Amino acid sequence: MASITPIFRIFDYAKAIEFYIDWLGFKIDWEHKEVDTPVYMQISRDGIQLHLSEHHGDCTPGARAYIDGFKHLDEFHHLLIEKNYKFNKPGLETQPWNNQVYCMEVIDPFGNRLTFNG
Repeated sequence: MASITPIFRIFDYAKAIEFYIDWLGFKIDWEHKEVDTPVYMQISRDGIQLHLSEHHGDCTPGARAYIDGFKHLDEFHHLLIEKNYKFNKPGLETQPWNNQVYCMEVIDPFGNRLTFNG
């Protein structure tokens, strides 16, 4: 079966690492970066893969990825709040169509959104 991997545009490597790795807990799978060139990398967590790119033209800032079936979202939310990341304090809400399904949205420093549903 084919798979799909969202590509998010980033502008600052250090801010991307602080947000995705240090705060959200993704890990770097690989990076492609030559001297004086933009970085292109893959990160992952719990079966979620994202590509992050500093390359102009790869994608537009402000994209969104919808992550469905995220297990233990309430625990993940609590962990993020405990880390006290000063740039993002996500809420945890029920979905209007089903009060048993929770949703949490985080916005990266570049305007991209990750919507976790669990």
